[in-house]
Amino acid sequence: MNQRLALVTLIVRSYDEAIAFYTQVLGFTLESDLDMGGGKRWVVVTPPGATGGSGLLLAEAKTDEEKAAVGQQGAGRVWLFLHTDDFWRDYPVLQSRGLKFLETPRSEAYGHVAVFEDLYGNKWDLLEPLG
Repeated sequence: MNQRLALVTLIVRSYDEAIAFYTQVLGFTLESDLDMGGGKRWVVVTPPGATGGSGLLLAEAKTDEEKAAVGQQGAGRVWLFLHTDDFWRDYPVLQSRGLKFLETPRSEAYGHVAVFEDLYGNKWDLLEPLG
């Protein structure tokens, strides 16, 4: 059996503001933006160099419960990990685009890492794994 994790749904305030952030600040590619009717869209963004179809499915919050979950899906913890093949190349580029890093870069046993926030306050690791 062959399986892989393909998409993770990220609840967002607005499709268009999320697309702008993920493509202009993080440098992701807009892979899909299909009108599904009734105000719903199938919006997929993928990081540079992504293989195997991994990416984010952006879902615009509609209900009060969904709106309350925007920026809280990780319950305040880092829950998304953006791997890079060159931390020291990407870190200053992302900083120059206005990405909010919550700490200075550090080296851990598993790699070079710094925590950042997306436009909703979700915490991510920018991580260059070692080995």
